[in-house]
Amino acid sequence: MNARRLRWMVVVAMAATTAMPIAHAFDMLQVQRDISATAVGPMLTSGGNCQFATPGRPLQLSEVVERALCDSPQTRAAWADVKARTAGVGIARAAYLPKVSIDAQGVRQSSAIDVHGQPSLGTNYTANVHSEGLSLSWVLLDFGDRSAALKNAQTMLEAARYTQAATLQTVSAEAAKRYYTAQAAKGALDAAREIERMTRRSMIAAQAKVDSGVAPITDALQAQTQHEQAAFSLAKAQGDAHVALGELSSAMGLAPDTPLEVPPVSESASPLNTFGESVSELIREVRDAHPAVRAAEAQYEAALAKVTQSKAQGLPNVSLVAKYTLNNQPQGAGLGLPTYPSTGREAYLGVQISIPLFEGFGRGYQIDQAQAQAERDWYALEDVRRRAMLDVWNSYYALGTATENVGNSTSLLSISQRAFDAALRRYESGVGSILELMNTQSALAIATQRRVQALADWGGARFDLAAKLGQLDVGNSG
Repeated sequence: MNARRLRWMVVVAMAATTAMPIAHAFDMLQVQRDISATAVGPMLTSGGNCQFATPGRPLQLSEVVERALCDSPQTRAAWADVKARTAGVGIARAAYLPKVSIDAQGVRQSSAIDVHGQPSLGTNYTANVHSEGLSLSWVLLDFGDRSAALKNAQTMLEAARYTQAATLQTVSAEAAKRYYTAQAAKGALDAAREIERMTRRSMIAAQAKVDSGVAPITDALQAQTQHEQAAFSLAKAQGDAHVALGELSSAMGLAPDTPLEVPPVSESASPLNTFGESVSELIREVRDAHPAVRAAEAQYEAALAKVTQSKAQGLPNVSLVAKYTLNNQPQGAGLGLPTYPSTGREAYLGVQISIPLFEGFGRGYQIDQAQAQAERDWYALEDVRRRAMLDVWNSYYALGTATENVGNSTSLLSISQRAFDAALRRYESGVGSILELMNTQSALAIATQRRVQALADWGGARFDLAAKLGQLDVGNSG
């Protein structure tokens, strides 16, 4: 290998190093193929391009969830963790490949020696000296260090992917909760308006009877009192609706004052049990399959791999080593003799065995630390399993209660409406009392509010149980 060729290699190596930020995009070890293009890609059937126009009118649940997923810092952080763990797998795979490096040095060398009394023995020269070296190191055998590191990296990536899935489920459920809260608030506002209109009608009817002399003034005062209470409730319902819509806008990454049109709670909903399995079957399923549980399991497997790696790092390793160097250091025959241009070469190829003998007792403590961390991750896994099972239990019965109350609210509203209509006719015809009218009017107001809340609760409970099971499908969440 001549000097010109080696210098050319140095130039190429420097160019490659300069282009390293660009070269990594090629993913030579094929570890980044499965990374989604966006933070929400794994969940959205559309691929999640996160490009939105103005909010839909009316706003649908699927759009709310997609906007929330795209804007959430939690989903972006989980996505970034997946990318970081993917790079970690690449680092672990790279450890199986040889390491090649080029060393180059160029100096202006000046040497002067004055021998007192013997000027002929002195030397004085200046030269441009360069040296180049090519080194290779390749670990051939390490008794499990690299394989354990790769196992750790792969399981940490798996944990990151499941954590990302769990995060998407959680953010989706929270967005849906805001959506149903806004729907319930809008329904409550509509109901409050209807109640205010109804009490105004009763107040007018009572005042008319008082004016005609067929009813005492107390009837009009009671009707006015109930109307004022309805007006008070209407004002509160308006404030609650504004707050709910502002929180919904914020969850979607919009300004709180963004105009939103939320559709009314659907009266056509058929509250059937969407999940055919029993609660025991669902609990067994979520114990093993929920993304949060799978993430905790992967964390535990990574911790076990770390224990293996810590032990393997204390064992010998065998490497192939090679080096070739070239320099033009001037040489002289002896003191006082002139120097001459020269070329020096050095090369070696061999096997290097490294055997750790004493590491200050640190290896034992590293193993103890890794084992303790694995034990901690095991208990963390058990905690996640228990919480996942309890969440499913609570959500399952919350959905059952909501489903039953939808039917109850239907009957309650129907009966209350008939009772009020009858009381109003009786009062207007002079055979009913104001107390009867006020009581049926209050009962109808409560029944109307409960009907709206029951429908919203059922929609939210259904979505929440799907999230607790890790079975949300945003593409079908409307």
